[in-house]
Amino acid sequence: MNLYLFNDNDSAATYGIGTYINELTKALEGHTVNIHILYLHSVRPEFEIVKANPVEHWYIPEVRNENTFSGSIQKAEDYCYNVFYLLRLYITDTKDLIFHFNFNQYQFLAKELKTVFDCRTVAAVHYTRWSLELLGNLSMLHEIKSKPENQRTPHEQLLLTTDEYESFLYKETDKVITLTRDMKKILCNEYQIDPDKITIIPNGLEYSEKKTDKNVLRIKWHIPEKEPVIFFAGRLHPVKGLKFLIKAFRKVLDQIPDSHLFIAGSGNFNTYIQEAKDICTKVTFTGLLEKKELYEFYRLVDIGVIPSLYEPFGLVALEMMAHELPIVVTSTSGLNEVVDDLCGLKIPVIFNNNNAEIDTDLLAEKIVYLLKNPDNAKQFGENACKRYKEHFSSDVFRKNMLDFYNSLLA
Repeated sequence: MNLYLFNDNDSAATYGIGTYINELTKALEGHTVNIHILYLHSVRPEFEIVKANPVEHWYIPEVRNENTFSGSIQKAEDYCYNVFYLLRLYITDTKDLIFHFNFNQYQFLAKELKTVFDCRTVAAVHYTRWSLELLGNLSMLHEIKSKPENQRTPHEQLLLTTDEYESFLYKETDKVITLTRDMKKILCNEYQIDPDKITIIPNGLEYSEKKTDKNVLRIKWHIPEKEPVIFFAGRLHPVKGLKFLIKAFRKVLDQIPDSHLFIAGSGNFNTYIQEAKDICTKVTFTGLLEKKELYEFYRLVDIGVIPSLYEPFGLVALEMMAHELPIVVTSTSGLNEVVDDLCGLKIPVIFNNNNAEIDTDLLAEKIVYLLKNPDNAKQFGENACKRYKEHFSSDVFRKNMLDFYNSLLA
C-alpha cells in the first residue's frame, strides 16, 4: 500500500491535525504501508523529499509569480495544479495508491489526481471553517444562508463560499472519515453527503504510562507540593473558551485561594493576559510546550479543564484521559462523545443572541468540586484512562485505519 498523507503549513498542523498525522504514522509503521507525508505550502525555498525510514517527507513550497495577479480562490487552484504536476512526475510506484486529505481546501487536487492515477482518495474531516468562525453555532450559519446575497456582509459571503468549496472535497473523494457521530450528522444534513460514504473513526493516541513521582515533577517546575493546580492546554483562540475559564477561576480563588491556573499553548497572549491581569500572580502562561513537557504537566497537575465552545473531537481530552487526569469539559459537539459521564464533569455551551457562552458560576462549581473531593476526582481519572484504553488507544486506531484502507482498496 502506498499512502500519501497531506499536511499543511497551518496552525492546525501544529495542534490537532499534526498530532493526528503523527499518531497515524506511528500506528501504521511496520504494517506494509509505504507512508509519504506531503507538507503543502512549505516554508522551504525549494521542493524537497527527505527520506527518514520508514516515512518519506515531501516539502512543497508556495509558488510565487510576481508578474500575475489572481484572487485567493484562483491562487489556491493554481497551487493545487502545481502540486498535481509534481506528484505526477515523482510518484513512480502506483500500486495500491491512496491519497488521504486532512485539510478541506484541496478539492481541485483531489479531482485532478483521479484523472492520471488508478488511486483511491479519502478526506478526513477534522473541522469546518464555519464552525471555527461561528464558534459552532449552527443556527447562525442557517441564518446567514437564509439572507439574500445582497444583504450578506463580505465576511458572511466569504464564509459561505469557503463552506461551498469544502463541500466539493467531500463530494469529490471516494470516502470521507469523520471522527465523531456529530460530524457525520453535520455532513449528511448540511452537505448532503451520502451516509454510506462516511466512516466514523475516532482519533487514537499512543501513550506509554510513566510512573514519575508527581512531587518530583513539581520540584522540577517550581510548583509547591500542596498547591492545587488547574490546567488548560490548547490554542489561545476564542473557540477554546479560555476567557470563560479565567472568569471562572476568579470565583475558584474565592473558595480555594491557594489554587493556580496554568495555561499551555500559543496564540493571542495579550488578550488573555489582559483578561487575567487582576489575578496575574495566580495565572501562568507557559507558551507552547513540547510533548514531553506537556505530558509532565498532565502528571503533576490536579485537574484539567477544556472549556471549548466547539470541539470537533478533542485530542487534548484524550491526552488528559490517558494520564488519568480528572477533567471538566463542555458538553459540545465531538467532545461530548469522547468524554462520557464517568470520565469527568460536564457543563453546557449556551447559545444566546448568536453568541456562545459558558456559565462561569457552574464552571467554577465543577472545578471546586473536583479539588475538594480528591477521591471522586481520582475515580473520574481512572475511569477516563480505562475508556481511553478501550476506545482510543493506538492499537484500536491502527486496526480501524488498516481495516478502512483495505476496504477502500478492495
